[in-house]
Amino acid sequence: MKIDFQISPNTIKLKEPFTISRGTYSERRAIIVSLSANDKTGFGEAVEHEYYGVAVEDMLLKAAAIRSLIENYDFNNPSDFWGFLNPHLTGYAFLQNAIDCAAHDLYGKLLEKPCYEIWGFDKPIAIKSSFTLGIDSIDNLLKKIKSSAFDIYKIKLGTPNDMAIMKALCTQSAAAFRVDVNTGWSVEETIENAKILAKLGVEFIEQPLGAKDWKGMEEVHKKSVLPIIADEACVTEEDVKRCANYFDGINIKLMKCGGITPALRMIRKAKELNLKVMCGCMMETSIGISAIAQLTPKLDFVDMDSALLIANDIAKGAEVQDEGSIVLPKENGLGIVLNN
Repeated sequence: MKIDFQISPNTIKLKEPFTISRGTYSERRAIIVSLSANDKTGFGEAVEHEYYGVAVEDMLLKAAAIRSLIENYDFNNPSDFWGFLNPHLTGYAFLQNAIDCAAHDLYGKLLEKPCYEIWGFDKPIAIKSSFTLGIDSIDNLLKKIKSSAFDIYKIKLGTPNDMAIMKALCTQSAAAFRVDVNTGWSVEETIENAKILAKLGVEFIEQPLGAKDWKGMEEVHKKSVLPIIADEACVTEEDVKRCANYFDGINIKLMKCGGITPALRMIRKAKELNLKVMCGCMMETSIGISAIAQLTPKLDFVDMDSALLIANDIAKGAEVQDEGSIVLPKENGLGIVLNN
């Protein structure tokens, strides 16, 4: 069947500024993709990202260049569609994700089934999402935790005060904690900090070193007393096998890898290699969060709280409840419905 392809820019505004080791931002520009056929429409999105060199203008230009390919394609299923477009989207994984998620959403709506059921997954288990707190003062972080009902927190680190922050949080809250360094530590810091964090009950450390510091990660992998999860070091399918020699798990992000279709393959490969699997978000609206939610039956950890941080969410779909539990939408596909 032929499909109609639409793309439009969007600006995601945060409720408050968000800080990680690489900087602070209060909004993200994004694109929204829709694919339509037989009175059904699927949705996907992608956000700009300086670290990965992704700009909205580039995605819009590339989308215009491949519009005829998309609209002349005889759509049958998302996997084949991804394979058809892949040679034309080299270097545009974020855009590819938006198109792929829209294709899965559309396909499920056409078949009148949720995506996880089409993929042969069991009903999503009672996995809970963590809630991410950006770099901030100890007082502000404690206020946020005390005013929240979440059971699991991911704390962004990469400051000279990291261990003081974690000691204060872990001793004053019974919640579970994970830390995400976004490449902000050295080898020595990671090994020594892991000893302190393990005594505090922290579950794991996410991406402490630079994405290409494989020699450093070899030493960390041997000496860290806490599990280490790859994020910036695990971008595409090809990275999974290499990460198995240096990490205990991987964080799959749909925009980084190019969508749900490759993410499904990454999950299977990671399980074969005995890696823990996490799926994280990148300041996405309920469009992106709903895509992640369909993968939860196969995940060990999930970080899908970004819609809670957004002041102008454009859609409805999967929901993260006040304590972190996940409610899948009743609609088919990814369950995405635009607010307007």
